[in-house]
Formats: sequence, C-alpha cells, structure tokens
Amino acid sequence: MRFHLTVKSTNRKLGGIPVSTSSSDTCPPSCPFRTSGCYAEGGPLAMHWNKVNSTRGYDWSEFIAKVIALPLGQLWRHNQAGDLAGIGEDIDLGMMNDLVMANMGKCGYTYTHKDPAIGSNAKAIEYANANEFIINLSANSLRHADLLVDLGIAPVTVVLPVDSGNTKTPKGRIVKICPAIKHDITCKTCRACSVISRTSIVGFPAHGARKNIVSKIVST
Repeated sequence: MRFHLTVKSTNRKLGGIPVSTSSSDTCPPSCPFRTSGCYAEGGPLAMHWNKVNSTRGYDWSEFIAKVIALPLGQLWRHNQAGDLAGIGEDIDLGMMNDLVMANMGKCGYTYTHKDPAIGSNAKAIEYANANEFIINLSANSLRHADLLVDLGIAPVTVVLPVDSGNTKTPKGRIVKICPAIKHDITCKTCRACSVISRTSIVGFPAHGARKNIVSKIVST
C-alpha cells in the first residue's frame, strides 16, 4: 500500500483543504463502481492515483508523519481516491489506530465502501468515529443507505442517479444533496461530512465522465 498527502488541494469543491490519496489495492472488491464508473479512474485524478500506486506514493509511517504535521484544527479529507488502509475488504486495526492518533486535534474525515459486516471493520469504523476521525459509510442506493444507518456506527452518504434532488429513503430518512454540486459552496465551508452528529444522509448525484454508468448502477 502507498499513500500521498496534498497539503493544498486544487479541487475547487474542496476549497483548498489538504487531501490524501491511497493506492488502489486498498479498494474493496465489493465496491460496485470499481472499474465500472469510479470517478477516480478517469481524468487528472486517475493520473495522480496511478503515480501514487508507483512513484509518487510513500509508506504508511511517512504518511502518518505528514498528518501529524498538519496544523491543529485543520479540516482535511482522507482519500479522494482509494479507501481505508488495509488490503481489499479488510480495515487494518493497527493502521486505523495510527491514523486516529495522528488526527488528534485536527478535523479529518473520509468515506468508505468497505463492508462493515466483514471481520473487524465495524469495530474499526466505530472506534474512529468515537475518537473524532469521521468515517462516512458510502451507500450505493437509498435502500442500502437505510441498512447502513441502522448499524448505528457512522454517518452515511449515498450515491444517487444523475440530477437527483433532495429526497428520502424507503424508511423516511432525509437525504440532502451535497451543496457543492450546484452551489458556490466548498467542503471547507460546508463541513457536513465531518460532523458525526448530523441526522441527514448526504447525497452525491452521479457526476463526471462516467456518470451515466454510475447512474445505472445506483438505479438498480
């Protein structure tokens, strides 16, 4: 596994906050977008991701040192590409503990497609959220979002079909579309995905060059 931290992101939606990238071997086989519409597999991000997989990435200890060096109170996003440390579906508990400790005093957040039902994944996710490193569970449909919320271990986000608006899950839970999709708002100003106590699900309509592929997947 290889990792990289960009201290100031050039992604407009992020608003210049630090953002990390993890090598593709951290991605879980269960992710329905893997090789089938994943946003990170196309465009400039794909070129960066490929380099993290090889020459641009560095080992875990160097990555952790860079997270520790971030200023206190710094909002930062983990994994614009890749997933939580651990090969494939598994979350490495020791590496998760390293990350939680490195994030102390900062405001790190991320998303995961790793299945919380496998191994100690749910334990690792719950531990991180309890210690202020916020992990959002990524749902692939409104029904899936309900299943993930029912676990009670983490806030939830959901991928939606193209051009979706605010909606509700089958169980009546509120889904609010990420405001950065259509408005001049950034992750730096919004911060919703870094809030453990939020009651709504954040929705991300399919976007990018492969949005129609993703839209078809989440509509089934």
